[in-house]
Amino acid sequence: MRAGIRTAILLPLLLVAACDGREESAIDNLANGANSTQVENNVRAEAMALMEPLNPPAPGTPGGLPVDPAPLAEGSIDPDSAEGAAQVVQGYYGLLEEKRFEDAQDLWDPEGAIGAQDDAHFEARFRGFGEIHANIGAPSDPEGAAGSSYVTVPVQVYGRIKTNGKPFYTLRQVLLRRVNDVPGSTETQRRWHIESIAAYVPPKVPAGDNAAEPPKAISMTDGMADKP
Repeated sequence: MRAGIRTAILLPLLLVAACDGREESAIDNLANGANSTQVENNVRAEAMALMEPLNPPAPGTPGGLPVDPAPLAEGSIDPDSAEGAAQVVQGYYGLLEEKRFEDAQDLWDPEGAIGAQDDAHFEARFRGFGEIHANIGAPSDPEGAAGSSYVTVPVQVYGRIKTNGKPFYTLRQVLLRRVNDVPGSTETQRRWHIESIAAYVPPKVPAGDNAAEPPKAISMTDGMADKP
C-alpha cells in the first residue's frame, strides 16, 4: 500500500518532467532499486526548475513593501524594542519556510485563539502552499494601551501554491504585543508575541493626494481549512 501511495505521488511530478524526457531516467532509477524518496526529491527539484521563478514586487512598487526612509541601524537590537518585534516576525516566517509549524505557533499569544489552537488545525492553515517566503518591512513605533505595548510590522509574503506550483504574492501586517515591565508581569508576558495577522493597510494619505489604491491583499488561509 505504501509503495502504491509513493507511486501516485511521483506520477504528477513525472508528467511535469516529461516535457524534456527526464521521466525515463526516474523510472529507470526506480526499476533499478533506487530509493523512491530520493527519486521523488530529484524529480521534484527538476520540476521546480521548470516553473515560473519567484519575483516578488520591489519596495515602493504595487504589491511591494513601503519604502523605509530610515534603514535599521546595525548592531545589537534591544529585544523589547520595535526592531525586536520585527525580529520575531522574521523568525516566524523563517519557521514557516522550514515547515516548523509547531515552533511557529509558539510565537503567537498563547492565550489567543490561534496560539491556543491544536497543532493539526494550525498546520492545516498552510497545507495549500508548497513554499512560503517573506520579506519583512520596517516596524511602526510602539504604541501603549492598558499596560501593554503594540507594534505593527508589514510583511510581503510570497511562495508557491502546492497543487500547481504557481507563485503567489500578498502584503500582510503583523500586530505584536508585549506586557510592559509592570509588577506581577512574567518574563513570557514581557516578550513580543503575535496578536494578529491581517491584510496590509497602508498609511492614510492626506486629503488631496492622488495616491493609487493599493492592491487587494489575499489571505494566507484562503482556500484552506476553516477555523474550528
